[in-house]
Amino acid sequence: MRRWSGSTGETRLSPNSIRSVCVPEIDSILLRRMKSVGHDSRMSSSEQIKTPAKSLDATIEEVDRLYRPYIKSSEADPYHTLLPEFYGKCGEVRDCSVLEIGSRAVSGITRRHLFPKARRYVGFDIHEGPGVDVVGDAHELSKYFAEATFDAVYSMSVFEHLAFPWKVVLETNKVLKRGGLCYVSTHTVWPPHELPWDFWRFPLAGLKLLFSEPFGFKIVSAQEGLPSRVHSLSIDPPTRGLSGYESPLAVAIVAEKVGDYDRDKLRWDVPLSSVLTSIYPNRTR
Repeated sequence: MRRWSGSTGETRLSPNSIRSVCVPEIDSILLRRMKSVGHDSRMSSSEQIKTPAKSLDATIEEVDRLYRPYIKSSEADPYHTLLPEFYGKCGEVRDCSVLEIGSRAVSGITRRHLFPKARRYVGFDIHEGPGVDVVGDAHELSKYFAEATFDAVYSMSVFEHLAFPWKVVLETNKVLKRGGLCYVSTHTVWPPHELPWDFWRFPLAGLKLLFSEPFGFKIVSAQEGLPSRVHSLSIDPPTRGLSGYESPLAVAIVAEKVGDYDRDKLRWDVPLSSVLTSIYPNRTR
């Protein structure tokens, strides 16, 4: 396998070789592993399901070793630049009022300290818990807060859990002041989590569309990041080439409210209770 010495002196795979060398080798490893356990296209679905899990784990470890030279630092990832950009802009606003949607510190992480100049900071969540000041449904923000209350509204890894994310965008527009900023980060690709309330994945173009002019916003910044490769465990031919393409795991946008949306043209009156009988998992219990 071709290798080169980077500026750090470490032996690394050439960045140009990830598709021409690394991916084919990884596919070869996967195919060899499948054959080693008798897993091929002639096997029935029930036989394939019996493939030992430890064989797959060993394959993943082998693949991870091949990808190790391509692992990028968080500091260099464009996705991670948008949150500092957002709270930096908030720090320039006199007497800034901030609303965080999904503020419950499930894993002990809080972000209030990122807004030391905020006159008012409200943590909003569907469940009580650490970091939560107001409990409620983000699909109905304007029931809890007066219109044009906040200078900034943000959420992190929340939009994939919203049944009707477009409705939350409309509600965010209501409670934001004109010229106010909104930050949203969510996933383009990610395993199912917080079930059964895991509903959506957002490519960059899709998230930007939700914060477009008809919704009363304009995009200030938008970035995808956290690069990954998807490897199919199916023999179906259309899936075999997926690993040749980079799949970002996350996306983030900063948007500015430029005006109110047309409430006659854009409305969503479907209550959550008409489509859901469950509630978002409360893992702080």
